[in-house]
Amino acid sequence: MVAAAGKHGNGTKTVPDLEADIKQLKADIEALTKQLALTGEHGYDAARRAASQGAEQLKVQGDAALESIGATARDLEDQLMAAVREKPVTSLAIAAGVGFLVALLARR
Repeated sequence: MVAAAGKHGNGTKTVPDLEADIKQLKADIEALTKQLALTGEHGYDAARRAASQGAEQLKVQGDAALESIGATARDLEDQLMAAVREKPVTSLAIAAGVGFLVALLARR
């Protein structure tokens, strides 16, 4: 029987063939390790960007909500001031009644 290049006639590999296979496996493992590291870095960067964008959106929404609350508070203050100017005696009586109720609740 004629042996194939690098193999014996019975299909088993020679020591140099096995060494070459091991060397190739090491190279493949190294390439996979590098690829996994790059994939991990890419995933981390993407997650960091998404978190940063989400935080920025929350900040913008919070600022808008704060501005809206401030505008509503200013409107209520203006309405209250107008009501006090129109009916000062009624406003004073209401304030006294609220103060009385708060005092009663504070005693308990």
